[in-house]
Amino acid sequence: MSETLLLLSGDGIGPEVTAEARRVAEIVAPDLTIETGLVGGASIDAHGEPLSEETLDQARAAGAILMGSVGGPRWADQPRDRRPEAGLLRLRKELDVFANLRPAFCFPALVPASSLKREKVEGLDIMIVRELTSGVYFGEPRGRHTEDEDERRGFDTCVYTASEIARVARVAFQIARGRSGRLCSVEKSNVMESGLFWREEVTSLHAAEGEGVELSHMYADACAMELVREPKQFDVILAGNLFGDILSDEAAMLTGSIGMLPSAALGEEGTPGLFEPVHGSAPDIAGQGIANPCAAILSLEMALRWSLGRPEAADRVFAAVSDALAAGARTRDLGGDLSCRAMGEAVLGRLANDPSSPS
Repeated sequence: MSETLLLLSGDGIGPEVTAEARRVAEIVAPDLTIETGLVGGASIDAHGEPLSEETLDQARAAGAILMGSVGGPRWADQPRDRRPEAGLLRLRKELDVFANLRPAFCFPALVPASSLKREKVEGLDIMIVRELTSGVYFGEPRGRHTEDEDERRGFDTCVYTASEIARVARVAFQIARGRSGRLCSVEKSNVMESGLFWREEVTSLHAAEGEGVELSHMYADACAMELVREPKQFDVILAGNLFGDILSDEAAMLTGSIGMLPSAALGEEGTPGLFEPVHGSAPDIAGQGIANPCAAILSLEMALRWSLGRPEAADRVFAAVSDALAAGARTRDLGGDLSCRAMGEAVLGRLANDPSSPS
């Protein structure tokens, strides 16, 4: 296993929040080699493309990749395949990180910050498993016809193969077995052929390999409603690329702030994982030092746990974030006034006082 963490700071608030995650990494894993590279708009500015071959080679050789978010209005006039987001999509595709883990965990100290009542979110702990490298975000044909037609039109194609569904479902089964054993698979099988195919394939795989997993199905729109009505009914949710994207952002607001939500994108065993905050690049607050670094720090926690084989270090990071919040540390998105740097200091302070810290 590579002992290298590749840090791709990204755009907007990305450099600010990943800087705090790096400081945490240097405390809990001082022997870890940290390399840096560019992706997104920063890579466009430096190399004329959103993901260079050099950075892609770095990513392939790393043990894990920790990213900041990419994009912003500065690059909005670029062709779609040259925008910052194209670098992220290519990185996901080239690394074949097909299983996106998006936890929605409500820290006890943040229950009052949730948009729902205390009884709805206290103890909330959901894992959303999103298929990440196929579906409507990658399907062909896609495009826009704006000339020589009676009416302009745009189109995308949602395509899934049986093997693409099976491999992400296996990950969801494995995760469910390590939790309560309950898994809800989400699609729109009532109106979409790809959704019906998804349901059939997940059901078939469950019959063959789903021992220890209680499988249920739900339409994506119904799941969106139920996440607000009774979120604690869910434990593990499995969804395709589009619906997983939407539902995980909705679930983020149950936890107090999208600034708290990390994610992991995993491929086959032995390949590097890609870890990034769920929040965007937030160009409106970039450079002001007010972003919440917790999602980036917790993305590091997931990297330590899922790709770098350092569960004890991951436990220390998670506990430090929880303790800092319990002590009242809050950035503006959580109703406080701490800067990004100060929030990082609060977490580092908890690590320094950790009795399990090596002497």
